[in-house]
Amino acid sequence: MTCAFTEAAVRLLASHADKSNAGPMERYMKNQFPFLGIKAPLRRELSKQLLREQGIPENWEQAVEHLWELPEREYQYVAMDLLEKRKKQLTPEHLPWIVHWITTKSWWDTVDYLAAHTTGKLFSLYPELIRPNTKAWVQGDNIWLARTAILFQLSYKAKTDQELLFSLIESCAASNQFFIQKAIGWSLREYAKTEPEAVRGFVERTVLSNLSKREALKHLG
Repeated sequence: MTCAFTEAAVRLLASHADKSNAGPMERYMKNQFPFLGIKAPLRRELSKQLLREQGIPENWEQAVEHLWELPEREYQYVAMDLLEKRKKQLTPEHLPWIVHWITTKSWWDTVDYLAAHTTGKLFSLYPELIRPNTKAWVQGDNIWLARTAILFQLSYKAKTDQELLFSLIESCAASNQFFIQKAIGWSLREYAKTEPEAVRGFVERTVLSNLSKREALKHLG
């Protein structure tokens, strides 16, 4: 069963589907998902139109879930636009929903948003959730949850828990997974904008993949 918001989203986006764009978009995403063929600028405008016309549904969690279940990738992007409108209202009760979205139809385009924006915001509001969950995620067997644990502080800057960041990275440092190695480098590169010497020192004393090191030191020389 869908909701009115999802039904409106399907009507609006399906009316702008473009098969000539769908193939290249699918190939760019390694054929992980089908696409309607709506390029990002138009899709953002349609999402704004949808939110303007429909408003934020009261049961927005269910709306996000219904959009997540649809096959075409553009619907998950609309779901993230809806999440963005409600991230300040996140509570600990939303964590199971977020974990489900991270681990369902997982790829970097959704996971990175959910990590840095959704999970990052929830954890900033409820810091008591951080350590038990991130520790479990990096020790588990789901690479997307581990990537989320490494990336959730991307926008924290001076508020970054340095000890935790370095500890989580050390837990994953031996991984041969591209998405983990890349996340390690990305998180360190971002934190280096705030604490360059701390990052340089950590990279020098920690055994990291060449990819992680290269990304971490990209702007440090």
